[in-house]
Amino acid sequence: MEITKVNERIFLSSPHMSDEGYEMEYVKEAFDTNWIAPLGENVNGFERELSEKVGSKAAAALTSGTAAIHLALRAAGVGEGDIVFCPTLTFSATANPIIYQNAVPVFIDSNYETWNMCPEALEEALQKYPEVKAVIVVHLYGLSADMDRIVDLCKKHNVVLIEDAAESLGTYYKGKHTGTFGDYGIFSFNGNKIITTSGGGMLVSDNEERIAKAKFWATQSRDQARHYQHSELGFNYRMSNVVAGIGRGQLKVLDQRVEKKNYIYEFYKRELGELEGVQFMPSNEWDAPNYWLSSMTLTGKVRPIDIFEALEAENIESRPVWKPMHMQPFFEKYEFVGTDVSEKLFENGVCLPSDTKMTDADLAKIVEIIKGLW
Repeated sequence: MEITKVNERIFLSSPHMSDEGYEMEYVKEAFDTNWIAPLGENVNGFERELSEKVGSKAAAALTSGTAAIHLALRAAGVGEGDIVFCPTLTFSATANPIIYQNAVPVFIDSNYETWNMCPEALEEALQKYPEVKAVIVVHLYGLSADMDRIVDLCKKHNVVLIEDAAESLGTYYKGKHTGTFGDYGIFSFNGNKIITTSGGGMLVSDNEERIAKAKFWATQSRDQARHYQHSELGFNYRMSNVVAGIGRGQLKVLDQRVEKKNYIYEFYKRELGELEGVQFMPSNEWDAPNYWLSSMTLTGKVRPIDIFEALEAENIESRPVWKPMHMQPFFEKYEFVGTDVSEKLFENGVCLPSDTKMTDADLAKIVEIIKGLW
C-alpha cells in the first residue's frame, strides 16, 4: 500500500531555539547547581540582561505577560471601581487584569495609521472620563503606537501609562525600545512570541522602588520575618530559574529573530502587495517594527476566509486579526470610544504565517497558494 507523506505543518509563529544551544547551557547550569526552583542566578541574570537590552532601570521576571500587566496596575494604584483605558484591538490578556483589580475598562479605538490606539479617540476618552486612573497602550503585531502623542496626553492629564509590549520586543520608536516610554512596560515570552521561555513575562520600569514592590507581591507578599507572615495580598507570579535560563539564551538571538521577521514581512509585501484589494500593515518613519506577525487587510473579491481555508488545506496556519474587545461577549457591556476602525481591521485582516524557521521555499509556497485565489 502506498503511503502518502503528510506535509509538515507551517505554523503562524512557533518557538525557535538558538542553533548555538545557548538556552541549554543556562538550563544545564540550573540543574547542575540544583537551582531549579523559583529564583536563582538565571532569574537575576535575565532581569539584568533584559533591562540592559531595552534600556530600563529595573525588571521583574514573572510567570506571564498577563501577570506583569496585573502587577503594573497594582503598582499604579488601580483598584475597585477605577477606570482604565485599554485598546479594543488586542488580545484579552491586555484587558483581563483590569477585571482582576475590580476596575472598569473603557475600550479605545485604533487608527489606520498605526493599527494601535488612536490618539484622537484617547483624547476624547480623557475628556469624557477625566477620573481615569491608568492607560494601557498596546504595540500590536510589533508595530509601535504613536507614542509622542499618547505620552503627551497622559502627562497632560496626569494618568499612569502602561505599555503592553508583549508583541513588540525588539521594536523601536524613534530609536528607543517600545516598553520604555510609559511608567511601566511589559513583555511576554509565550511560546508564539519573538523570543520565548515557553511561558513567562517581564515587568520593566525606571521606578526601582515599584519594581521591588512588584517582586514582593509576586512572591506571595511574604514579610521579612522568621515565621510566615503576610501583611498584604500576594501572588505566585515569580518566574522559575529554569525558565529564566531559556530566556537568557533566547535574548542572545533576539536581533536575529527580528531580522528574520523583517525578511518575512518584506517577502510578503513584495510578492503580494500589488494584488487587488491588498494593503499591508502600516509603516511609519518613526517606527522600526519587529514585524512579529506579518498582517494585511483585504477589501476586494478575495476575503480573509478564502485565505484561511486555502492555507489550512495545505496544513499551513494563518489567523484573523484580533477580534475587538468591545465585540467580545464578556466585555461588550463596557464603554467604547471611537468609530469602526478596529471592527474593519478585524473584518478584513489576515495574519500570515510568520514563523522564523520558515525557508524561502515555504514562503514561496504560501505566496503561490494566495496568488492562486486572484
